[in-house]
Amino acid sequence: MDWRRDLKAYLSHQKSLNKLDGDIMPAILVKQEEITASENVIPIYVVRDNEWPQFKLSLSESHIKFSEIQKFSAKKNQKLCLTNSDGEILSVIFGAGSVSADDLGAMRAGALSASLPSGFYKFSLLPKDWKQDLAIVGWGAGAYKFEEYLSTETIFPILVIDQYDKLEEIKSTVDAIHLCRNLINTPANDMGPDALGATVLKIADFYGAAIQITKGKDLITDKYPMIHAVGRAAHEEPRLIEFEWGETSHPRLAIVGKGITFDTGGLNIKSAAGAKIMKKDMGGAAHALALSKMIMANNLPVRLHCLIAIAENSISAGAYRPGDILTSRSGLTIEIDNTDAEGRLVLADALTKASELEPNLIMDFATLTGAARVALGPTLPPFYCNREAPVLSVLEHSKKQKDPMWHMPLWQQYNQMLDSPIADMKNAGGGFAGSITAALFLERFVNAQPWMHFDVYGWCPTSYPGHPKGGDMFAVRSLYHWIKSGGLNSNLSI
Repeated sequence: MDWRRDLKAYLSHQKSLNKLDGDIMPAILVKQEEITASENVIPIYVVRDNEWPQFKLSLSESHIKFSEIQKFSAKKNQKLCLTNSDGEILSVIFGAGSVSADDLGAMRAGALSASLPSGFYKFSLLPKDWKQDLAIVGWGAGAYKFEEYLSTETIFPILVIDQYDKLEEIKSTVDAIHLCRNLINTPANDMGPDALGATVLKIADFYGAAIQITKGKDLITDKYPMIHAVGRAAHEEPRLIEFEWGETSHPRLAIVGKGITFDTGGLNIKSAAGAKIMKKDMGGAAHALALSKMIMANNLPVRLHCLIAIAENSISAGAYRPGDILTSRSGLTIEIDNTDAEGRLVLADALTKASELEPNLIMDFATLTGAARVALGPTLPPFYCNREAPVLSVLEHSKKQKDPMWHMPLWQQYNQMLDSPIADMKNAGGGFAGSITAALFLERFVNAQPWMHFDVYGWCPTSYPGHPKGGDMFAVRSLYHWIKSGGLNSNLSI
């Protein structure tokens, strides 16, 4: 098969969504038997800086001289392409630097797929501390560029994999990363409530999940009043889309995603700078879908309940206002302190529904607070949990997968910041501890069920290996492996 000929079709976001066949990523990972024997496969050697002097001795004299001219010393992210007399690449040497400074580990392989010319490559040498599967994921994560609206296309290099029983699972991981990024990167004129809703339905339908949609005025009738209030001013109706998948005998996992397709801030309107990338405010939904898709694609023993709360926080005569009091699905009343704290409102109704079915665990993902970015920056999401038992295990998987997150406290003393003299609570806690008070707000709607909350940014402001600038996925890989390892069967009672 000529993968390069078909690459444009793989890269097309809309075509991938309209014909969802499980492959949203381009053909960047192939098995050895999928290419002809005549194809030239270029070896890649990943070398630590302290190993370079010894490794260099295996090179020809001319290549040694070339490496010295290029001042190559295997520092992290250094790349050396060794060629023949015709300028054709014979091999690639990539610097991993020192172990102590290699914070990205094998995910650093994304720097190669993002920069090498098109062709076929294979890993011939990896550092002992790099796991092959993570290096392959890193390659796949780095081979990404959002080009739906460009007249040009990038032909990424293709990694050839020898017999490897984890390859299909790795492909599903890379596919989830590309799906999440595509959804976040697509502008709101093409990724409004209708389009996001259609994407949820296509993914759910592909895996044979049972689907339920509550939309428009039915949100009021069926008691999702806050989802309706947040989205009622937009020209496309708000909705809650749920799907269930898996055997009823398996542990029940509810995954909830915030799907605000564009956030104007409502009547507490955002500044121009604040609104610029608010197409990404449905990033929580993208993360929830990505994790759900990984679970279903790999047939994990989970009874999955995915809930995507979708709305556009717009401005019109029907917009909800500061000072309004809304009644939630749970019955709690909320004074609207700020209409730009809308994500927690749609999540509250969805979390209430999720908790009614008494799952073993509820997870929610949301691009929720600027305070989280002030505290931890854009690429380290805070992680909240109302149980102590699973925290260390989740963080251990985060470390193994080079998929960082940071455990934050549900500091109960700060609940007073949400007090209202005229309602059960406010929807915002003021200028202090904004990420914590947002998590405390959500905690009131999970009905004491085991629960994890991830306040993700969903965006890389600058590129780094495996993470190109723009929409990105955080924490999902860690959580998938925690679930796969039996996390739902662990003690979640304490």
